[in-house]
Amino acid sequence: MSANNMADIAKQFQERVESAGAAAPQSPLIETIRSWLESAGVVENLDRWSHLGALSAILLIAVVAHFIGRVVVLRLVKAFAIKSPGGWDDEMFKAGVFRWLVHLLPAVIIQRMSANVDFRWGAVEGALDIAVQLYIVVISLMAVLAVLRGAHAIIRSYKRFRNVPLRGVFQILGVLCSVAALIIALGIVLDRSPTVLLSGLGAATAIIMLVFKDSLLGFTAGIQLAGNRMVSVGDWIEMPKYGADGNVLDVALTSVKVQNWDKTITTVPTYALISDAFKNWRGMEEAGGRRVKRSLYLDMGTIAMATREDVERFRKVHLIKDYIGRKEKEIGEWNERLGIGPDDMLVNGRRITNVGTFRAYAKAYLENHPQVNLEMTLIVRQLQPTDLGLPIELYFFIKDKRWAHFEDIQSDVFDHLLAVAPEFGLRVFQRPSGGDLRNAVGGREMGVA
Repeated sequence: MSANNMADIAKQFQERVESAGAAAPQSPLIETIRSWLESAGVVENLDRWSHLGALSAILLIAVVAHFIGRVVVLRLVKAFAIKSPGGWDDEMFKAGVFRWLVHLLPAVIIQRMSANVDFRWGAVEGALDIAVQLYIVVISLMAVLAVLRGAHAIIRSYKRFRNVPLRGVFQILGVLCSVAALIIALGIVLDRSPTVLLSGLGAATAIIMLVFKDSLLGFTAGIQLAGNRMVSVGDWIEMPKYGADGNVLDVALTSVKVQNWDKTITTVPTYALISDAFKNWRGMEEAGGRRVKRSLYLDMGTIAMATREDVERFRKVHLIKDYIGRKEKEIGEWNERLGIGPDDMLVNGRRITNVGTFRAYAKAYLENHPQVNLEMTLIVRQLQPTDLGLPIELYFFIKDKRWAHFEDIQSDVFDHLLAVAPEFGLRVFQRPSGGDLRNAVGGREMGVA
């Protein structure tokens, strides 16, 4: 802003002060105080003392009204809010709406009473009038912002909107109210209509968009997040680009706070949730279970056809007794059609295998586990063999979605399967360790000796 513009604003403010001070008519209050002073024997500077007395009386009335409002009115409102059945008045009281409204009372009294008093001090009276109007604008703005905070709290008290990210919407409403209050305040100081000031903002649109870029982007993102229910407070989200992996604490106008599992806080720009990819685990939390997708790697050197003794031993396992019976019948009918007897070569016909039986046992074990959700997908399958062995993948859902309980149940399942694999003649694969190599070398040396 140039020096000429500053000079023009100062000149307009001075003219505004002088015009405000010249507008008030003569007041009966001054005449009353003048008569009191004359009866008290005051004759020197009677005009000055009478005007000072009128000003003091107005200020005293405003102070008393403010005291009554804070001590009496606020307590009555608080008592009413506590006893009333609805919760909206409690939230409005907590937000400070009534406290700010009480602050308006003395300003309104000063404005109304001073409008009917001619203090004959044009500049002082004009400055007082402008100050009171600006005070009313500021306090009104604070009251409106308090109403927005209270409305946000009231809406969040409903279960339907508890996790909807509406804070950013209320924040942008607060910004708009603040801008409107600023324009009104400038109109009061410069004695110009707010519409005239608004018409002059067109040239400054580019600057405004640059200054409020993050707020505008956040506002747009907040509307999309709320409308599409993309993320809500309490959701577990993953956003590796910003190092976020945890629960959403707050969705504000320009940022989203995420508390990671290590209890650190990550702040993510709100518009990044629209422009970048992220994973929301809400679907898992709302579903009937939490997914497990893990594999057991079996040593392929231990995979073999089951002998008669193996089949009889498998038949004693309760979970797969019916499976063994069905499988024997199915294989027997198949081999009979091909003319293959039980003493024929293993390569001819079909035979029960230890890995197939183990896979059937793993599926039966999951189907009989009380914490496995049978209404959701349950698969036990072979994957493509790798240099680590033959992967047997277990894909199922656990009912208890709490992290610690989920991990305990998952571990119990795999503890059991790892322990029973040798009962099927199978060995779980692992890379040789130093101990394995020492044992191998030691065994060779003993053999040589």
